[in-house]
Amino acid sequence: MSTPNEVQAPQTQAPVRTERSHRRPVASWREHHGWSASASLRRLSSKPVGTLLTVAVMGLALALPLAFYLLLSNAQSLGDALGRNQVINVFLKTDQVASNAQLLAKQVEQHDGVASVTVKTPQQGMDELSKMQGFSDSLHALDDNPLPYVLEVQPQDGISADAANHLVDDLRGMQGVDIVQDSGTWRERLDALLNVGNRAVLILAALFALAVLLVVGNTVRVDITSRAEEIGVLKLIGASRAFVRRPYLYAGIWYGLFSGILAVGLAVAIEFALAEPVARLSQAYGGKLRVGGLPPWLLLAVPVAAAVLGWLGARLVSAWQLRRAA
Repeated sequence: MSTPNEVQAPQTQAPVRTERSHRRPVASWREHHGWSASASLRRLSSKPVGTLLTVAVMGLALALPLAFYLLLSNAQSLGDALGRNQVINVFLKTDQVASNAQLLAKQVEQHDGVASVTVKTPQQGMDELSKMQGFSDSLHALDDNPLPYVLEVQPQDGISADAANHLVDDLRGMQGVDIVQDSGTWRERLDALLNVGNRAVLILAALFALAVLLVVGNTVRVDITSRAEEIGVLKLIGASRAFVRRPYLYAGIWYGLFSGILAVGLAVAIEFALAEPVARLSQAYGGKLRVGGLPPWLLLAVPVAAAVLGWLGARLVSAWQLRRAA
C-alpha cells in the first residue's frame, strides 16, 4: 500500500515540469529577439556608407517639420512683440467725470481677457499733444480742454482674435463709451497666418513620415531580395515567416531610431544657429521678444516615433516580400 508521501510526490513534481516547459519557448523567443537586434545592427554596421546615407536622408526629412514647428511656435511671440496685443483705447464721452472713469475702469478689469486698465486724464492727453510738433501753438488758443477720459485696456497675452473682438464689442456697449479704437484686423490676419502654418506643419509631418516609410521599406526590400537564397534555406528547415522577418524588423527600428536622433540633433543645431540673431532682434524690440526652443517631450518623442515608423515600413514590406517568395 502506498504511503501518503508516495502518492503526493508526482503531484508536486508535475507543476515544476510544466513551468519549465512554458519557460523554454519564452526564453527561446527572448533569445531570438536579442539575437535579431544585435545581428541586424551588425549587418547595418557592415555597410556603413549605405547605412549613413539612408539615415541621413531620413534624418533630414524628419528635421524639416521640426524646424517649421520651431519657427511657427515662436511666431506667436514675434506677433506679440510686433503689437499683436496692442492696447485698446476706449474714449469716454466728454460729459464723463473722473469718478465715472474710475468706476468704468474697474468694470472693464473684471472682464475676461483683460490684463490691465489704465485711466488717462484729459490733462495727460493734452500734455502728450503739446509735445507733438505742430500742436503746441494750436492748443494755447483753446479756452478749455476738449479731450475726454481714455481707458487704455491691455488684453491678456495670447488672446485670440475672436476673444478680442468679443471684448471690443462689449466695450462699445458700455454706458458712457463714445469710441473704441482697436487693431483687430492685425490680430485676425496674424491668427489666420498661424492657422495656415499649423496646417502646413501637419501636412509636412505626414508627408515626411510617409517618406520615412518608403525609404525603410525600399531598403528592407533590397536586403530581402539580396538574401533570397538564405531565406529559402531557412524555410526549408522549418523557419516560420515571423522568425525570418524578425531581423528585418529590427533593422527598420534601428534605421528609424538613428534617423530620429539625427533629426533632433539637427533641430537643436538650428536653435543654436538662430540664438544670436534672435537675441539681437529681441533687443531691438526692447526685450519683448521671447523665443523658446523645442519642448523636451517632442525631442524625446521624435526618435521613438521614427523607430515605430521604421518598424512599420519594414513590417509591411517584409510581409509582402516573404509572401511573394513563398
